[in-house]
Amino acid sequence: MSAYADERPERGRRARPGRGRWALAVVIVAVPLALALLGPLFAGAPGPRATSFTLGGGHWLGTDFVGRDVWRQILLGGRPVVLTALAATALGYLVALPIGLIAALTHRGWLEELLMRPLDILLAVPSLLLILLVATVFTPGAAGLALLVALANIPDAARLVRAAAAEAASRPAVEAMRMQGETWWRMGVGYVGRSILRTLAADAGIRLTGVLYLVATAAFLGVGVAPDAADWAVMVDRNRTGLFVQPWAVVVPALLIVALTTGGNLLFDAALDHARRPETKGARPEKKMGKRT
Repeated sequence: MSAYADERPERGRRARPGRGRWALAVVIVAVPLALALLGPLFAGAPGPRATSFTLGGGHWLGTDFVGRDVWRQILLGGRPVVLTALAATALGYLVALPIGLIAALTHRGWLEELLMRPLDILLAVPSLLLILLVATVFTPGAAGLALLVALANIPDAARLVRAAAAEAASRPAVEAMRMQGETWWRMGVGYVGRSILRTLAADAGIRLTGVLYLVATAAFLGVGVAPDAADWAVMVDRNRTGLFVQPWAVVVPALLIVALTTGGNLLFDAALDHARRPETKGARPEKKMGKRT
């Protein structure tokens, strides 16, 4: 009985950080996501423009560099950043996942070389430089920016998928499925793909943060968005000249971008901890038996 009593406080201490991390992640992510997705519904019609970089006067966050209400720009400016980042991340994985799985499962060396070597060339070019080089040829919109960012992330994501899937692809179960004539879909997606889900989930949090950084930086440099567009990253760029006069026009959108990236990482970390918890519970009965003996 004492062994069980000794374990209970430790078990409670282990459970609390997981719940606390979930709560913290949800709170941090909820604010920028709610503003990004629901903000345009409450933005209302644009009012008359006031003097640039002023505080007060009916604008509780002041005005921006052209006299627009900062709060209204914040309500409108989150959706382009969030949707572009999510679309770019999803498109990147949509291409990188089959490339990595095929490269890990194939026994044909030439096919693996054909798939991976062109990606190595792209990987050698810095992502932001690639975006800027393409942007000099044509002016991309929001959809074009999402495609560019996805293209910049495909090589790294494909290499990670291939490395994670290589171990699962060499298991006897895969060889048995191959001998039984199972389809590639069953082997590659049904077995190998499912075995690397945790690795992909961990990578998704980091990659989404990197994509948000690229999208925000590209918007900061004027790629994919108009210079006066309602966009959090553009707000940081265009209003920085009045930082010491009207700081809210820069500080608030910058904090929202930081909260979105930080909260996203915390949310994925909490999901991984929750996924590991059944394995930890399964190991406890053996410890209890050892203590009884």
